[in-house]
Amino acid sequence: MAERMGFFTDTSVCIGCKACEVACKEWNDVPDDGFVFRATSYDNTGALGADSWRHVAFIEQSRPIRREREQAGPEGGLDGLDVLGELGGPGAPGGSDGPGGPGGPGGPDGQEGVEGWLMSSDVCKHCTHAACLDVCPTGALFRTEFGTVVVQADVCNGCGYCVPACPYGVIDRRERDGRAFKCTMCYDRQLGGLEPACAKACPTDSIQFGPLDELRARAEERVERLRGEGRARARLYGADPDDGVGGDGAFFLLLDDPEVYGLPPDPVVTTRDLPAMWRWAAGAALSLAGAVAVSFATAGRGRGWRR
Repeated sequence: MAERMGFFTDTSVCIGCKACEVACKEWNDVPDDGFVFRATSYDNTGALGADSWRHVAFIEQSRPIRREREQAGPEGGLDGLDVLGELGGPGAPGGSDGPGGPGGPGGPDGQEGVEGWLMSSDVCKHCTHAACLDVCPTGALFRTEFGTVVVQADVCNGCGYCVPACPYGVIDRRERDGRAFKCTMCYDRQLGGLEPACAKACPTDSIQFGPLDELRARAEERVERLRGEGRARARLYGADPDDGVGGDGAFFLLLDDPEVYGLPPDPVVTTRDLPAMWRWAAGAALSLAGAVAVSFATAGRGRGWRR
């Protein structure tokens, strides 16, 4: 088997350009997802799905803005001017250290402003322990020699078992024919020695592709650098081989809690209890068969005694 390959997505340098979404659709011939204007964000795709294998999330971070009343000095000026505190550097009324910041009381008028944006290009995680593989009855889902998980559309029968099995809600079925689709990490490009289209198109190297072990080491260094620069909330998500899915083949550097990005904080492979359930079911079936056999034997002896 070839060396396991993966994605490392550094959200701290994502600019939300959506070049990865476009490249993914173009290379994989993924259809459009309706061009729906959601009126809540610049994010037009909304979530991962059968027609969105890459999804760039736009997350607004809002903070209260303090409104001050500036009094004119003895030399004149603008008497009684309401001044909105600017959202910005330390000490600004709406900044990170000001009254309108995270720890401040906020303004009396209750107004809010956008302190910043969190942007993240989400994708299938290509789990080490992939529940979608466990439940697929046709073998449409398989693990490649690169350690990625791929759906064979021509084998998929549209049963949909994989959809609720995914702990991240990634895989989905197309309404047109019912078959399941998701990111393949450009398996065809990997076979040709090329990097996936999304990583190739990313202008800031937010999406990095390569051997998974190398990416994890690089990501650890990046987290330490960001924390040293004052980004105390920087963390890795999906890089731990001991987590509930055995680590992800596509992991992320986040600047806030996973829930802020719409990610489960503690993902668990949904089929982890299947072996125990099958053992219990087998035991129950054997017990039932034994009870039925005893019942028939007892009934037979009773009929013989009456004769």
